[in-house]
Amino acid sequence: MIRARRTCHQPAQHSPEAPGFPTQAVKTYFIRRLLLIPPTLLGITLLVFTITRFVPGGPMDQALQRASGGTEAGTSAARDGQGGLSEEQLEEIEEQYGLDKFVLHAYAQWLGILPREVRLSKGEWGARGGETIGGDIDLERTAIVVLRGDGRIVHVTREDGAVSSAVFAATGEDVADEGWRVRLETEEDRQERFLRRSGAGADPPSYRERAVIYQTRFAGLLQGDLGRSTAYNDPVIDMILERMPIALYFGILTAVISYGVCLPLGILKALKHRTFIDSTSSVLIFIGYSIPGFALGAILLVHLGARMGWFPLFGLTSPDFATLDTPGKIKDLAHHTVLPLLCYVIGSFAYLTMLVKNNLLDNLAADYVRTAVAKGVNFRRAVFGHALRNSMIPVATTLGNLVTIFIGGSMLIETVFDIQGFGLLQYQSVIARDVPVIMGTLVIAALLMLIGNVVSDLIVAMVDPRIKFE
Repeated sequence: MIRARRTCHQPAQHSPEAPGFPTQAVKTYFIRRLLLIPPTLLGITLLVFTITRFVPGGPMDQALQRASGGTEAGTSAARDGQGGLSEEQLEEIEEQYGLDKFVLHAYAQWLGILPREVRLSKGEWGARGGETIGGDIDLERTAIVVLRGDGRIVHVTREDGAVSSAVFAATGEDVADEGWRVRLETEEDRQERFLRRSGAGADPPSYRERAVIYQTRFAGLLQGDLGRSTAYNDPVIDMILERMPIALYFGILTAVISYGVCLPLGILKALKHRTFIDSTSSVLIFIGYSIPGFALGAILLVHLGARMGWFPLFGLTSPDFATLDTPGKIKDLAHHTVLPLLCYVIGSFAYLTMLVKNNLLDNLAADYVRTAVAKGVNFRRAVFGHALRNSMIPVATTLGNLVTIFIGGSMLIETVFDIQGFGLLQYQSVIARDVPVIMGTLVIAALLMLIGNVVSDLIVAMVDPRIKFE
């Protein structure tokens, strides 16, 4: 490790050894940490994006299941017979969710560094249906394409296996003048797409060459567009923003109660080590630690909610919440908050309390505390003026995780209490195979987690002058 050096021209009050004054080495370290966030986030999202492409139950499977009557057996049969959906319908589903592209290409489109193809319109060369539209046009050389959502007819001409021109039939103007693009799909391209959809063992049919007309649009993570939910058809970013206030509400309450109870309790346990108070509190907090929050929630709902009727069974507010006055709304919200909040905080008591206790005990046994007491410093000042300050340094490492309160919560606890929070949104998206919501919640959660880790290191570097960086 390279220690920070104090140069002769630096004034003493700005010494790089003093806490709160980051040295150049510290700044360089955190700049490197911040620069590592994008590639780490890319690795996380690419891994999950790849998994969602291959797990069963995706958008294609859901469409086949709906077409086959909604049964799993029907879905398996539908994969072989296309579930009553035409090939054009299957291709539309693939194009809507990027399943027609390879994984890396589709991932780049989701990121927003490659454009998406929108308003795709297709027409085959030599198609029989073109005689009525095309009249005396040579259909082996010219494909007739009707623009989707537009209705205009486009003539696409090919020469030597490539598109030579694409013009509007009515005006003769080039479609490129209006931002349209054209590509040619060969028989091999279409057969390869069929095999990706149906499996390597399938026997692809014969295809004609096809002209595809489309427009491009950048719509991805970099543009702030996380797509639309496949289950609800709502914008993903709106669904996340709607759940954040609930996550923030429970996150702030959990943090305030946890730190407000655990810090004094840890100090008390250290000062009363091996006494009745220490032993009793240890038993209680470890019992709470051993009970999963969702299991405790189910027990509380059965006994305190259903049997005794003391607390509501579900939701965060009553159905008539909007009609209540301000004191009534506060009382109703608090009434609904008690049980889920208890399930949130009970698991964090053991870790934080024992962290404070053990670190304070270690510092009370350190030489500098014994020396201070031997020099006449009273015990109270030795504890709260010396030992406690150093004991709080490990606790500071947990403060960076408070960044994640914006997306905090437990999917299981929120499921038990039917609270429409961020955790329940993640759970529902996984159950429904709602890939856009899965990826959207993952990005927010992973980004805040990475930022929280950097903030934790920064806090420790500021409060502990012994921390050195290369």
